[in-house]
Amino acid sequence: MTDIKPLSEALTYSCQKGVIQMSTEAQWRSSFPGLSRVSEEVSRVLDRSAKPVHLAEGTVIFGPGSPAQNLLLLRSGSVRVQQLSETGREIVLYRVQAGESCVLTTACLLAFENYSAEGIAETDIEAILIARDDFDTLISISKDFRAFVFDAYSRRMTDLFLVIEEIAFKRMDIRIAQKLLELAETNARLHLTHQQLAVELGTAREVVSRQLKEFERRGWLVLSRGTVELRDRQAVTQLAETS
Repeated sequence: MTDIKPLSEALTYSCQKGVIQMSTEAQWRSSFPGLSRVSEEVSRVLDRSAKPVHLAEGTVIFGPGSPAQNLLLLRSGSVRVQQLSETGREIVLYRVQAGESCVLTTACLLAFENYSAEGIAETDIEAILIARDDFDTLISISKDFRAFVFDAYSRRMTDLFLVIEEIAFKRMDIRIAQKLLELAETNARLHLTHQQLAVELGTAREVVSRQLKEFERRGWLVLSRGTVELRDRQAVTQLAETS
């Protein structure tokens, strides 16, 4: 597991490495359509508070037990948010993509709770940080800012309930087929290990390996070290669409 550093430590490290390069621009708000409706007063508070950062791929942005100190608004890149169980099993809860906020951070800011999961930069990322004090002020004075925050929060909560439903009720072979298609997009060759796929699905590596070997036996794919090559996308798609 990657070493856990609170966001403040990650930013300090990034500054030392010279990777914080973005200049503060009022135009950053255009990356987040939900902020287009806020008043001039709220826009000024946002622009004054906004701290643009550029973090390198692999940076641990937050981890279990660390406090939430800033609202994270992602301008580019991808952040993976994952949970680690007491037995050491990992599951990907969701990803933050460009134009989105991290709703776990939002929840921790609202509840004054520490993080219970970790967020990792899957790529180099550009983000805007809004300090806790300014976040609290904006939540209290601006209906439009509250709508922006809670709209993202409600959509992500719906996604998380779907994750729970899939883990609890959906057959593993169907889930693996769906995840393979999701990750493959237009490519036939996936560069990922059985363990990485298990983390995506919140299950054991042995379960994934057993099912992938069955897909290989059927001629649907070919397995090699660190790669999965789809050979019969139609068959995998038919399974993925099974209700």
